[in-house]
Amino acid sequence: MSGLPDDELGRRAARLEWLLLDVDGVLTDGRLVYDGDGERLKEFHVRDGLAIELARRTGLKVGFLSGRTSLALARRARDLGVDALITDCADKGRAFAGFLAEQGTTADRVAYAGDELLDLPVLRRCALSFAPADAVVEVRARVDRVLAAGGGDGAVRELVEILLRARGAWDGAVAPFLGG
Repeated sequence: MSGLPDDELGRRAARLEWLLLDVDGVLTDGRLVYDGDGERLKEFHVRDGLAIELARRTGLKVGFLSGRTSLALARRARDLGVDALITDCADKGRAFAGFLAEQGTTADRVAYAGDELLDLPVLRRCALSFAPADAVVEVRARVDRVLAAGGGDGAVRELVEILLRARGAWDGAVAPFLGG
């Protein structure tokens, strides 16, 4: 971990309404795999899926923001019950502005994780910004926290634990699994 001090992270995390996630390079390792019919295949980490469910159970809304469209992504979003799915947006800054207006929220109520230059317009505006360990240098240099995990390798699980601990919600979120 790096960047923003824990007390400031906690202050910002307490105000959050949304966790918005880039897809390729955050929820996946960033590789694009095509099948024989030209469909993009994606691999998602099961730990990230459970983390998204935990975030939602504690009151955070979760959305995916992707520059691409994909049937695999639409299926994963549906399976997880995410609250917003924004795809096919070449200009993520504009898409983020539209998202804020549509959801009736403000940037200081959103945490975002991204890994690539296209994510910088969102990362610079939101309350908390995160990048996986394998994000490009320019992104890692400009986020509040660089995660230890790489994209598609549990980075979202790590991010959600950081947020929920900062919000004081982690113990309650995991208690059902611990028998407590």
